[in-house]
Amino acid sequence: MQEKLVELAIQARKNAYAPYSKFTVGAALQTNSGSIYTGCNVENVSYGATICAERTAICKMISEGENTISAICIASETGCTPCGMCLQVILEFASQNEDISIVLVDKDSTIRRTSMKELLPHPFHTLS
Repeated sequence: MQEKLVELAIQARKNAYAPYSKFTVGAALQTNSGSIYTGCNVENVSYGATICAERTAICKMISEGENTISAICIASETGCTPCGMCLQVILEFASQNEDISIVLVDKDSTIRRTSMKELLPHPFHTLS
């Protein structure tokens, strides 16, 4: 399934709207049910209104009635990791497993695997 997520993340990146940074990103996530959702970054001249590819895919997932991510792939020029805000949002929907698989792919299709715990070792949680 990882190959499919990589392929779809690369494809989603082609739809990115990044006229300001020129840094295009695509994401593909899989849910516990096996469904896959994709997203791309969408910039805005008011930078705070910009939405990252990861959060676009998550919003699509939620709007379709699902809420559990089992794996995610992010495709970018450099194979960079998700930003802190995206990591926190991914964690919110990480299928009761705070150490979900995160696959990063760069422009040369070089794949790097990492995990939520590696990228966000001290996540924010509300008090119970």
